[in-house]
Amino acid sequence: MHYIYMLRCRDDSIYTGIASELENRLKIHFEGGAGCSKYVSSRGALRLECYWICETVSEAAKLEYRLKKLPRKSKEMLVSGDSELEDFLGQKLECRVYSRGDMQKAELAGYLGSV
Repeated sequence: MHYIYMLRCRDDSIYTGIASELENRLKIHFEGGAGCSKYVSSRGALRLECYWICETVSEAAKLEYRLKKLPRKSKEMLVSGDSELEDFLGQKLECRVYSRGDMQKAELAGYLGSV
């Protein structure tokens, strides 16, 4: 499995990343140590906003690329749940290969902030 995730940073920006082990990647971002992206390291991770799951790294990379190109307003609509991937990327990606992750998973509780 591969994960594409969106983090809220302390400056209220949204960081989009990719990982094969989501919990380990989040731990690195929230601890801010070695391996943390420069973007998140300089702004600080606040909480996990949402994530998607797919089978291949190729599919994950395509979605990450497209999400990073979206304007902030579109990203905000995605993280709030007011929109789905198809609303913004339906003509560019085969969106049915992505499933939205379960934000209620106990393993992720430490990364959800005060959501």
